[in-house]
Amino acid sequence: MDSCWFVFVLFVAVFVAQVCCQDDDDGPYRGKYLGKLNSYHHQVSGDVYAVNDTTFLLIGFNYDGNGADTFFWSGAANRPGPQGFIVSDEFGKTNVLNRYFNKDFTLTLPEKKKITDIKWFAIYDLWSQNTFGDIYIPEEFEPPVLQTISQLTSKTHRVSSGSIEIVDSKTLRIPEFRFDGKSKTAHFWVGVGPQPGSKGSRVPDEYGYLDPLREYKGETITLVLPGDVTIFNIDWFSVYDVETNLNLGSLIIPDGLNVPPSLVRVIPHKNDLPNCLQLHKDFQVSWEVFGPAVTIQLAGQVKESEYMAFGISGDSGKSQMLGSDVAVAYIDGYLGYADDYNVTALSPCIKVLGQHKGVCKDEVVGGQNNNQLHTAIRENGINIITYRRSLISSDNGDKTVDTEEDTYVIWALGRLDHNKEPAFHDVYPKADVKLNFGNKDPTNNCFSFTSSEPEPSEPWEKGQIYDRTIRTFNAYIGPSAGKKGYQAITGQPATTMAWYINGYLAPEIWLRRGLTYAFKVRGGNNPHSAEFYHPLVITDEKHGGYDKLTDEGQSKVRVLAGVEYSRRGRPKPIAAGPLCLSKHREGKDRRLDDDFVSFKKFNRSLVYSCEEGAAGVLEITPNTTWPDIVYYHSFTQANMGWKIHIIDSFARSFTSSAAIPNLNSILFLLMPSISSIYYLFIF
Repeated sequence: MDSCWFVFVLFVAVFVAQVCCQDDDDGPYRGKYLGKLNSYHHQVSGDVYAVNDTTFLLIGFNYDGNGADTFFWSGAANRPGPQGFIVSDEFGKTNVLNRYFNKDFTLTLPEKKKITDIKWFAIYDLWSQNTFGDIYIPEEFEPPVLQTISQLTSKTHRVSSGSIEIVDSKTLRIPEFRFDGKSKTAHFWVGVGPQPGSKGSRVPDEYGYLDPLREYKGETITLVLPGDVTIFNIDWFSVYDVETNLNLGSLIIPDGLNVPPSLVRVIPHKNDLPNCLQLHKDFQVSWEVFGPAVTIQLAGQVKESEYMAFGISGDSGKSQMLGSDVAVAYIDGYLGYADDYNVTALSPCIKVLGQHKGVCKDEVVGGQNNNQLHTAIRENGINIITYRRSLISSDNGDKTVDTEEDTYVIWALGRLDHNKEPAFHDVYPKADVKLNFGNKDPTNNCFSFTSSEPEPSEPWEKGQIYDRTIRTFNAYIGPSAGKKGYQAITGQPATTMAWYINGYLAPEIWLRRGLTYAFKVRGGNNPHSAEFYHPLVITDEKHGGYDKLTDEGQSKVRVLAGVEYSRRGRPKPIAAGPLCLSKHREGKDRRLDDDFVSFKKFNRSLVYSCEEGAAGVLEITPNTTWPDIVYYHSFTQANMGWKIHIIDSFARSFTSSAAIPNLNSILFLLMPSISSIYYLFIF
């Protein structure tokens, strides 16, 4: 019942929002119109639509609430009467109806009944057996349903598909889609007219990106039309090369498709500045140059715990994160921020031999925050942050804003960590992005934001090591994976890398007090490397990155193993070993990590390499002074490890299906090749 209530409320929110925000004189598309309710008593009135084959939409519904035993009622008899059944209200309840005044909501028929199975819908009083209002279903009525149309007709680059499905007024499902990916400026493209042409609009890919299309090998993908575009105001859909103006494959959209209205909510956003570039379906940047400064506005459909990053590339000839000058913008409560950052290494900001490297605030590396915050608001789930910066700055970390030529830029969306610092980004482009800050003619390709309830996604099964026979753990570094990986396992923002223990990504480990265990550590032993220097430590604090903490912060953390102190009281790690690294194969897009159905399949897709040399060894013997839960971490970076449970006995049963298998299973899971097995386990 709770899931039904959620669907009803979602329908109502979508349609109310579309009614309020639709500029079309004909109004928003609501489904197939059945007509106005026949009004007999108690001021019943309103319009009725069929949203799909099981759902009614009532618009402007009125009822004075004075009936004694009144319900939404439906049936298959010739006219409303006792021979019928109750239709649950908009909350999925079968309570007696209360007063309604000009309400919009949806009602779904019960027990898999369909609109084609009934002859009428009514507001009916069981006690008096009176009909207060009703509407009759036309004979041979065809409710809105998914429609299947033709396939993509290939022109070149091996574009093909199965028969395309129009799921609703904004959603296309393309089965068996193929494209060789060799056209580097190809996009999904829609427009009006007899055939595809340059006057069209980009459609975000299945992940919301506006990058040129990657290679597809017979995949089924779902696309949502951008902004307020619907299937009814386009004539064709194409895979289109926007640079050469070539149609690589297309189809014509039939007129008058009887499809359900979309559940996607359109959220209009007015740009305050004359230029706007849509970076992603959930992110856009606007700008204006005036005098010696440029005003930049970032608008992103992000969560309150997330940031928006935008800046000038570290390479003048392409979009590159390394070396870039970036603004990290977010809202914390009532306060907005647009902090000035330099990216000197692809890692969180850490100290490398006394110097800060990584994604660091300018203020930390000897510069200053030259972004002047103007406004910061959050409305309808969208953060809108406006700031100014000088075109030319005396700060060595700030890039000069070129107003004569195109400028390559970088951007990203991601989560903030516990210190309100940017964690590794979840959303970012793979292709080059450039704009002209000083263009004479304003340019604007931005469209309204759209919001829909994400499809439920099962996180990967969490790794757990509960085995009294295991006394040695092999620790190495690998990718933190997408939202199904480290983030789902720990609930914490991820960095680029995470600890892999005995072949599992950040598993929970059970150790018994009084027994001695050894961690063979291969997290990198070069302190000059910001990205790949990860001695292993064990503390009572869940985030890690002990070396990054202030003296006060370190004083609050109990280090249980992995650190010794100099005569001056400075911490020094003792468990560092040569780097053993698993990583994505060359050319593999890590943004697609969540497409793997299990960690096992994800792990098999990685490649492994190890530096020569013996592993660092961290030997521990938990005792009665150790807390019941401790954490293994990287000494230099936060959010790479996870929990260790310290127990007094293994006597209790452990029923988790994620328990560690035998060693042969570990080897099979961890290593896709014999050479990799050699590297990781023969030391």
